[in-house]
Amino acid sequence: MKILLATHWLIPHVGGVWNFMQQLKNRLEQLGHEVDLLGNSPDYKKIHIVNRGKELAKEALLPMLESKLNAQTAPGLNQHYAIRHYEFERYCMELAAAYFGLDHYDIIHTQDSFSTRSLGRVKPKRTPLVSHVHGSIAREMKDHFRNNPSKGIHEGSPAWRYFPALEYHAAMSSDLTIAANHWSKNILMTDCGVPDYRITVFQYGLDVAAFQGKYNAGTTLRRPIGKKVIFCPARLVYVKGIHVLLDSLAILKQIRNDWVCWIAGDGDMRRQLEEQSVRNGLQHDVVFLGEYNNVPGLLSQADIFVHTCIQDNQPFSVMEAQMAGLPSVVSTAGGLPEMVTHGHTGLLAPVGDAAGTAQHLSLLLEQEQYRLFLGQNAKTFALKHWSLDLMVERMLNVYYGALAQKSSM
Repeated sequence: MKILLATHWLIPHVGGVWNFMQQLKNRLEQLGHEVDLLGNSPDYKKIHIVNRGKELAKEALLPMLESKLNAQTAPGLNQHYAIRHYEFERYCMELAAAYFGLDHYDIIHTQDSFSTRSLGRVKPKRTPLVSHVHGSIAREMKDHFRNNPSKGIHEGSPAWRYFPALEYHAAMSSDLTIAANHWSKNILMTDCGVPDYRITVFQYGLDVAAFQGKYNAGTTLRRPIGKKVIFCPARLVYVKGIHVLLDSLAILKQIRNDWVCWIAGDGDMRRQLEEQSVRNGLQHDVVFLGEYNNVPGLLSQADIFVHTCIQDNQPFSVMEAQMAGLPSVVSTAGGLPEMVTHGHTGLLAPVGDAAGTAQHLSLLLEQEQYRLFLGQNAKTFALKHWSLDLMVERMLNVYYGALAQKSSM
């Protein structure tokens, strides 16, 4: 089969969606399929098929869109800057996909609601469209608006209603939507009104051999003598909850100082978080590593994995930590309770609970045997549950089912 994997997000990029697309592409190609990757360029200035060298600059499209979709001709689109921004982005992808051509693909598999809505409008009718949700755009944007009241967006405003409507129309325009967990499926049903029968659920997979190779390669970083490493790989953005982690570590420091925390990742909150670290007296205890291209290598030096996110879906970082045999201290956000069993493979704390997180970290630092027990359980679970072969088998069954459905129409 010729398969197009498409996303509105940046590719290549440091993050779960890009990791997922790369893993899926590699395994599908090993099975003899041909796979292309479509998305935004890292500078957001182009739409490109990254592995083919095809690209189209948005500056070539925006003047036409601005002239055709002005306040007089498209008042709904122009009623709020957020709606206008995302709709223009969506139209750029539509036009670029039509320009590149979609006729030669047997399957189109999108990775977010924006790309699903875009490609669903310009693809050939005979070509199946399978959509994947890697989180809830509607929930994430609502959290963003709540925490940024200066944006002037509140319940009942057009921009507030836009994102659930987008997710609904995206799901309804695809032949089937895949969710990685029941949390994602329930949001699509309750928040967006998508019928149950249009959604299937199965978890991600992890390429164990590739992970093990990076893990064995290790890192040049070494833990300070006499201290354990608490490790958090995450983008430095609000939804990842690093500010909660820093408050938690400030509490932990009052209890014990036999630890150091490595934070691997970058983002628009980096300076703010570094300043918070200094205010909390953690400048000698917390190390901001920036973007790091071998997270498994860092896991080889770590003792405890922590993820205090405000919202997340099924993060690869948790899967990798479990594969490395580390206990996870995570929040109850999103799909995390479906990944970590409290008291068996890790410990859960309510979203935003810095004190609870600190207590869990202190417990694992204090009780070595318990930490090792949770870590071994996590590895056993990971080897059984995060099977890439099982995920790809299920994915191919979805593809063939969608093809059969189209051919019978």
